[in-house]
Amino acid sequence: MRAHVLNHVPYETSGSIGEWLEARRATVTETGFYADTRLPSLAGIDLVVIMGGPMSVNDETDFPWLCGEKQFLRDAIMKGVPTLGICLGSQLMANALGARVTRNRQPEHGWFDVEGIDGGPTCFRFPDRFTTFHSHGETWELPKGATLLARSATCDHQAFQFGRRAIGLQCHLESTPSSAGAIVEACANEFPDGPTVQQTERLRVVGPDAYTESRRLMAGVLEYLVST
Repeated sequence: MRAHVLNHVPYETSGSIGEWLEARRATVTETGFYADTRLPSLAGIDLVVIMGGPMSVNDETDFPWLCGEKQFLRDAIMKGVPTLGICLGSQLMANALGARVTRNRQPEHGWFDVEGIDGGPTCFRFPDRFTTFHSHGETWELPKGATLLARSATCDHQAFQFGRRAIGLQCHLESTPSSAGAIVEACANEFPDGPTVQQTERLRVVGPDAYTESRRLMAGVLEYLVST
């Protein structure tokens, strides 16, 4: 298996996705847009993973490489290459498919419940309720032809599936203590105080059990995307 990871900032790492790829002895290549905007050919790529970042998908003037990234994602999705987007990554996927990305009614930063939605027999099925890490201020509209898979009290759109091999996750199912900790540290002053923004001190004392379900679900999504 060859996976290609799109990174937007050094501190948003692949977390448990990287662990899953390592366990499968996958060959992993990377585009780090903060250093190099070159994108590979899709030929021979078995999985595309798009990570998060603080920029908006609408910031094409400030980050002109976003245009090329969206075209790359559009091509991958339409060619049936298994594609997974996390946070900003899901927003880029949605935007590449023609959907708008706008400010969410409130930011989400912390550990909050998500409600799974039954999208039918051809879609991945999340549990009725699970808790995971979130860190975002924007949200995507559901792309035309996509199926909504999850929502939360603060964000109506937490996961979508397009076709058989493309899933976008607004939440951070890939979270490990290290990856979530890096986001918490980098975004400590990014979000205003509010009912859906947890303080850094609380986030730092989250126990290992909080990560176990996220890791299991993330592995399930990945297995689903690459299965025949």
